[in-house]
Amino acid sequence: LYGTQPGSVSGLLLHHRAALFLGVFVICIWAMVRPEVRPLSATIVAISMVSFLAIYLANGAPASLRTIAIADAVGLPFLILVAGRAFRLF
Repeated sequence: LYGTQPGSVSGLLLHHRAALFLGVFVICIWAMVRPEVRPLSATIVAISMVSFLAIYLANGAPASLRTIAIADAVGLPFLILVAGRAFRLF
């Protein structure tokens, strides 16, 4: 999806990004079983999603990343709902 070559510097950064996503995944699984972790989990997921969308838009919305941006944009309303419940806003 990212259009990088294996072994390139961009590819190495994507491996790092994948490791960070593993951290996001782990905290989301942890939040499923430990309600007190849910605010932190919602915050981390929000930082991940919103920062990607901001960077994507600030760089001219490259077509090669559109699928990822759409997935994040579609997920935002669900994140808002989950975050609202995690922070007991509604």
